[in-house]
Amino acid sequence: MARARRGLEVNGHRRSLDGVPDDERLLDTLRGRWRLTGTKEGCRSGGCGACTVLVEGRPTLSCLTLSSEVEGSAVTTIEGIASDAVGRVVRTAFEREGALQCGYCTPGFVLALVGLLKERGARVASETLVEELSGNLCRCTGYVSIRRAAEAAREALG
Repeated sequence: MARARRGLEVNGHRRSLDGVPDDERLLDTLRGRWRLTGTKEGCRSGGCGACTVLVEGRPTLSCLTLSSEVEGSAVTTIEGIASDAVGRVVRTAFEREGALQCGYCTPGFVLALVGLLKERGARVASETLVEELSGNLCRCTGYVSIRRAAEAAREALG
């Protein structure tokens, strides 16, 4: 007999996990079932950060996380940061600093930075910004514009 599932809160909306297998990755649930395609699939092994989402405010690799593991949690994807003050600041900084190029890695970087700034605030050191974003890979920008965007977002929040 199947157990009743509570579901998730995704970007402020309740989503049911009914019919989602216990071994389905959060990435696949978000993209395939709920069509939240801003979360990108990169390496499928946790090495690139393209699939980063926030689970209860913490950056989480959705390719390494089962949907069943985060049952009952609040999940934020790139589609959900438009209504978030810190998310808007980070998104604006990325746009102004040209940290977008192809854009494939951008959602993961933005969510990792939003999570960091919400957790540690604008007092976070430059070295910490770089260190915390090191789990996200970009093949286009050379990281200079991404670092500038991270610094600009931090300064805007300070």
